[in-house]
Amino acid sequence: MNISIGNDHAGVDYKNYIIENLNNKHDIKNHGTDAESSVDYPDFAHPVSSDVDNQISELGILICGSGNGVAMTANKYKNVRAALCWNEELAVLAKQHNNANIVCIPARFISKEEALQIVKSFIQTVFEGGRHERRVNKI
Repeated sequence: MNISIGNDHAGVDYKNYIIENLNNKHDIKNHGTDAESSVDYPDFAHPVSSDVDNQISELGILICGSGNGVAMTANKYKNVRAALCWNEELAVLAKQHNNANIVCIPARFISKEEALQIVKSFIQTVFEGGRHERRVNKI
């Protein structure tokens, strides 16, 4: 699976940990910063969102301090449904019910291990369709 990942300064360690644990299973395109000095999250959210919007990547992962900024940026794209997820249950529901295609991680509020489990659950979950598809089509 093709996955694009992006992060600001708050998510450097998280991005590296996620890539390290997923890289041999998925084709990861890294749009994130490697510097821990302050940067602007939209500069990293836009390339990931564009990849998903244009079907270059099937899924996206975005990481910033709260997850809110990258989610707001990503959801400006027509074909993107980005979900802020701070636990596995939210990630599963975002994919099952909302057909989310970008998961947004709040690095300052969860551990790297929790973030990885959220990402793994997000990747493995399948959209249920049915009554949910009607709703997603109204977005």
